[in-house]
Amino acid sequence: MGIFSSMMDKLGFGDKKEAVVAAAAPVAPTAATAPAAPAAISEVDVVAKLESLAASHAEKLNWKVSIVDLMKLLGLDSSLTARKELAKELSCPTEKMGDSAQMNMWLHKTVLQKLAENGGNIPKELL
Repeated sequence: MGIFSSMMDKLGFGDKKEAVVAAAAPVAPTAATAPAAPAAISEVDVVAKLESLAASHAEKLNWKVSIVDLMKLLGLDSSLTARKELAKELSCPTEKMGDSAQMNMWLHKTVLQKLAENGGNIPKELL
């Protein structure tokens, strides 16, 4: 499992996947039952989950601007090695990989965008 997948799981995106699988599970149709329609799945409230984690965290973490703080808040390794691994996983441009500040800014923006693409409700001002 990749680092981004771990982020999604910690934010509750895994629950969504299970709901999709359960809704899509084939059921043997009978004359008495009609095929069930897939259940509607709500977005994952990423901001609420992160704010809740931040409120109970010992450190004051600024996850809205820092990839390091976001990873710490989720209980993930935020070392440079882990961030480089995440950057490779998300196809960070090579020219940004050599400068940790540029890579970190790219990573933070890209992680939030990817969460939004996967059903997370990220406010526009954070994207």
